[in-house]
Amino acid sequence: MFANKLGLAAAIALLTVGGCSSTGDTDSVSVTDSDAGCSSCSLLGDRDSRIRTLEGELSSRDSTIASLRGQLNDAGSAVASNAGNSGAGGGGLFPPNAKAGECYARILLPETYSTSTERVLVKEASERYEVIPARYEKGTERVLVKEASTRLEVIPAVYETVTETVVVRAASTRVVEVPATYKTMTEQVLDKPATTVWKKGAASSYGSSALSETVNATGELMCLVEIPATYKTVTRQVIDTPASTREVTEPAVTKVVERRVVKQPASTREVSIPAVYDDVPVTKLASPGSQKRIEVPAEYRTVTKKTLVSPATMEWQTVLCDINATPSNIRALQNALQQKGYSVGGADGKLGPSTLKAVNAYAKSMGIPAGRNYVPMELVKKLGLDL
Repeated sequence: MFANKLGLAAAIALLTVGGCSSTGDTDSVSVTDSDAGCSSCSLLGDRDSRIRTLEGELSSRDSTIASLRGQLNDAGSAVASNAGNSGAGGGGLFPPNAKAGECYARILLPETYSTSTERVLVKEASERYEVIPARYEKGTERVLVKEASTRLEVIPAVYETVTETVVVRAASTRVVEVPATYKTMTEQVLDKPATTVWKKGAASSYGSSALSETVNATGELMCLVEIPATYKTVTRQVIDTPASTREVTEPAVTKVVERRVVKQPASTREVSIPAVYDDVPVTKLASPGSQKRIEVPAEYRTVTKKTLVSPATMEWQTVLCDINATPSNIRALQNALQQKGYSVGGADGKLGPSTLKAVNAYAKSMGIPAGRNYVPMELVKKLGLDL
């Protein structure tokens, strides 16, 4: 609130200075116009318009200054009233019944609610119609696929195989030459005729072949020896039976062949074709569809209602501050928070961010109002500390 008073005072002073400055500008314009001696009517018109605008702004600033002065006077009266009634309650600008050596913080106490349950109607009773669909059954039905008819059936010819002897070549006669026959004959023929020759030696040495013996002029004994004739054996072919002819009868040549012959000729007959039926699956109506009327009961729901018991209020409470937040007290606080399972970053005796974070977490779990930069004494008492 004190800061608001200072802000109002500064705003009034600023507007006052601004108003004086505007007035000075207006006077300067007037002097300049008089010195110019109305050299141009258009310039005079523009300057007159500018003067009227500045006069309007000055009037607006004067009214704003008056309004701010009234607000400043009202704020001063409120400060004086609160200073005189500082012990009257906890909602003032200053803590009531303040004690020396203690620190206070104005803490927002949240509103309190009461919880109650109530049975409310969610949906009114109504009725609906349920459609019961028709029920079908699956079965089979015999249907005619093809009507009865007749057709002509061809009875093929019946064949049989028969054998018969056929003449391939008729009987005939022919003249056959009978060649001559030869035989081999062997006979002795003279090869060399018999001769005589003189040979040295006595006749007795040549046996019966010696014919005579004589002594020649040289006194050698010579014997006339007969050399008998020599023969050789020759073989030759001679005709045994001369060549002739004879008549030969050729018998007929026959062959047994098989032949297919028609035993029964082809014919036709009328064949009756019966009708063709088939069983096909069908779906038959077992029961027709219908409607059923159903009453739908009303629906209720139990709801929980929160009723405001007391609104949020601002209350002054004692907190740790520079006076009573000594290193030993802070260290005791840190040790107590660590025992509760909250991390303070080490018990260093300083009210740092880690300690304040642990304080806020513990205060939230206990439902104790707390701020970002102070430690409520209620929380200190909850930890069992006497600081």
